[in-house]
Amino acid sequence: MKIAFFSTKNYDIASFEAVNNGRHELEFFEEQLNSRNAILAEGFDAVCVFVNDKINSTAIAALEKLNIKAIAFRCAGYNNLNLEVARKSGMKVVRVPAYSPQAVAEHAVALILTLNRKIHKAYNRVRENNFSIENLTGINLYGKTIGVIGTGLIGKAFCEIMLGFGCRVLAHDIFEQEALKQKGINYLSLDDVLVQSDILSLHCPLLPETHHLINKESLTKMKQGAMLINTSRGGLLNTQDVIESLKARHLGYLGIDVYEQEAGIFFRDLSESIIEDDTISRLLTFPNVIITGHQGFFTKEALEQIAVTTLNSFTAIESGQALDERVVIA
Repeated sequence: MKIAFFSTKNYDIASFEAVNNGRHELEFFEEQLNSRNAILAEGFDAVCVFVNDKINSTAIAALEKLNIKAIAFRCAGYNNLNLEVARKSGMKVVRVPAYSPQAVAEHAVALILTLNRKIHKAYNRVRENNFSIENLTGINLYGKTIGVIGTGLIGKAFCEIMLGFGCRVLAHDIFEQEALKQKGINYLSLDDVLVQSDILSLHCPLLPETHHLINKESLTKMKQGAMLINTSRGGLLNTQDVIESLKARHLGYLGIDVYEQEAGIFFRDLSESIIEDDTISRLLTFPNVIITGHQGFFTKEALEQIAVTTLNSFTAIESGQALDERVVIA
């Protein structure tokens, strides 16, 4: 198969070429795929896309005209896809449902520990030969109540890590896992999890019913000084409401690896640019906020698994073999 990869970086090229072994003809584009530049896929059999490519109805129509047979998301989420139109197109659409749940779960924990123990501040002080620990007081994680929204593979891994810290773990999910219950995790209503949690971590997909799940109303229900962590999808947060809660000193800490308007910002070096997004610029002014640029998935193991799963899907499509039902979107 001849495959056009969009939104690619050097690490994408390295990870895919390392496991391809000549099975497919790969070509890599830095550009994000959208309806305007879909023409770049002319002459290809399939496209491979990432979290910020815009696979809307016009982009799908453009790919159909180019006789594209398959679209592969090299990620788990596909909220940037017009699913209804994709299903009608006749193109195969696949994803990577599980590459390394531990990678994202561990990143969420890294955000918690960095915020809680003020590692980012301590690091900058020591770099300037300032070894004072004034105003670096943290809080023990042991015995704290952790709320987890979404207990799929990543949420499950996160729950298990937090149990290891000696935390009380509460969860909310429409699909409750008996195995987690047996480990001592209690499933409660969303409101009960919001009210009781010292730290709330989001691990649910972005769906119409979860869009802006964290908003003015839900933030009000959270404990004064609670910590909010989001390594899932930016659209789960109403960012303006989060800013107001931080300003009011109700929300105590915020750690995010995703941002609703990240498409024009993340995965780019903007160190010599002026950020025109006033919302993220405001977030960056808070001393109790940490933002990372969608790197939760970014481990050697995860990149390898993403490449293997994606290329295996293309091989199956090309040969007419049955696809693993877990990877199929449409």
